[in-house]
Amino acid sequence: MQLLLFIFLYPILWLISILPFRLLYIFSDFVYILVYRIIKYRKKIVRDNIAMALPNLSIDERISIEKKFYAHMCDMFLEMIKTMTISQKEIEKRFSFTNLDVYLDLEKKGKSVALLCSHYASYEWVLSMNKYITFKGFGIYKRVNNKYFDKLVRNIRSRFKAELITTRETRPTIERNSKNGVLSLYGFASDQSPQIKTKTYWSTFMGIETPVHVGAEVLAKRYDMNMVFLKVRKVKRGYYEADLELLSENVTEIPDFEITEIFLKKVEVLIKEAPEFYLWTHKRWKHKKSV
Repeated sequence: MQLLLFIFLYPILWLISILPFRLLYIFSDFVYILVYRIIKYRKKIVRDNIAMALPNLSIDERISIEKKFYAHMCDMFLEMIKTMTISQKEIEKRFSFTNLDVYLDLEKKGKSVALLCSHYASYEWVLSMNKYITFKGFGIYKRVNNKYFDKLVRNIRSRFKAELITTRETRPTIERNSKNGVLSLYGFASDQSPQIKTKTYWSTFMGIETPVHVGAEVLAKRYDMNMVFLKVRKVKRGYYEADLELLSENVTEIPDFEITEIFLKKVEVLIKEAPEFYLWTHKRWKHKKSV
């Protein structure tokens, strides 16, 4: 069944991927109507999330953000499909880095680097950064249940010299590379809600007490990696700009969870500047801390 679904959908995805961007975004406008107005994909979750995170806004303001978010989400989904066939020249034009020297200077330090980013603006095209680095690049992702689509996702996201590893593969990969002296860049999207465990770390994100991922900081300290934050902004439709900000060159000297707190505050700034570009479809605040 998984194979049949893949065989049916793959040609459609490929045809979408070869559309010129002008036609791609016309198609995205149609998808927006389908997803937002007809299917109403996760609309209650999105509406609840925006209301919890931005309670100071009026209902009309939140609905405006909601509509803009769905339009952006449809664009981003089709941009991911477009990555199947996009040229290196085209993606460089549409996803630019303003200050790569911040990262390249860290490579000269001779330590691996943990890059933290959020599900904001375009996190799919961040992997194009691998063209500019000399370290081996790894993107951490959640495995897709359908093994054929999982392979497709790996192929799409690996077109620009990056290797994808699942969340379960992350620690063994870092440990192996550390032992073998393989200097690497590891990309962590660390703003999703983690599974609740006994030692779960809780923080305040957008004014709401919530469990947060600390794996990037823990692994960076364990294997003495430098840490940077990648801040992505949407300049206009189909165009993004990324800034790199140093988080720490001496992670072992910083109190536990302080870097995670700094990361969360930086993500909050992005959300407050333009909330429509944050990924609101996941239940960020589904867990409540037991008393």
